[in-house]
Amino acid sequence: MRYATLAALLALALAAAAPAQAAPRVVTSILPLHALAAGVTEGVSEPQLLLDPEDSPHTYTMRPSEGRAVRNADLLLYISPHLETFLQPAVEALGDDAVVLTAAELDGIQLHPGRGGEAGHDHGEAGHDHGESGHSEAHQMDYHLWLNPANAGVIVAALAEALAELDPEHAATYRANAEALRERLAELDARLRERLAPVRDVPYVVFHDAYQHFERRYGLNSVGAITLHPEQPPGARHTAELRRHIRELDAVCVFSEPQFQPAIVRSLVRGLEVRAGELDPIGARLEPGPEAYFRLLEGLAEDFRDCLADS
Repeated sequence: MRYATLAALLALALAAAAPAQAAPRVVTSILPLHALAAGVTEGVSEPQLLLDPEDSPHTYTMRPSEGRAVRNADLLLYISPHLETFLQPAVEALGDDAVVLTAAELDGIQLHPGRGGEAGHDHGEAGHDHGESGHSEAHQMDYHLWLNPANAGVIVAALAEALAELDPEHAATYRANAEALRERLAELDARLRERLAPVRDVPYVVFHDAYQHFERRYGLNSVGAITLHPEQPPGARHTAELRRHIRELDAVCVFSEPQFQPAIVRSLVRGLEVRAGELDPIGARLEPGPEAYFRLLEGLAEDFRDCLADS
């Protein structure tokens, strides 16, 4: 009996001393996704961010160390192979046990067709719910989907469930964090809708067509983009057409972005009675962490209001 008791005590002691299972290694591509993931994993672990917030996923080249981080991930969260094209070699090298969450493919995510045209936008249809209708011509979609708080809510819910399956020990924490985030996102959505209501009809031009999800959500009036592809500067013909477009539609503001050269915008507005502002769709100057998503969208709303109000 004594030996049995000692053996049982030894087994309990060894079990208590055994290290807890490591939390899943979560890797995210861009700051907005990292912020959402950090909110879901808060109290358990910290996700890894691949892109510096000052970099653009449109033009980024991944370093070998970042490729290794992706290959070693237990869970990778990114937008779409059509946005973060630099990620694809590393994604293809992932092991069978890794979980890949592609935000654009989640049930319930709202996607919109990309807007074509030279100087102005072709506003087209009002978009669709990917979870119900799907889409063709995927490369023509607008993948800046994180700028809609409703999409952010879909992402955090899906991430919490994926992590709960990978790490049942912390499932309750992931789910509670996601529910708290979804409540905050709903409050943010209502706040932004009220704040932007006074400038809904004011026309403006953006650097590149990255804001459709935000504009449709809050009824804003973008009338054109300087460039359809941010990695390709606009030509002289397009610039001349856009200047004419700005005059004809009485656009009051032209927005640049911190990830790209502002000289293009300065050249475009020279001699025109139009204000110059700046919009940041990713969070170039934000500190990574769970609050970054909320600061990003609050900042966008303030930048719109500052340039469009009192027009």
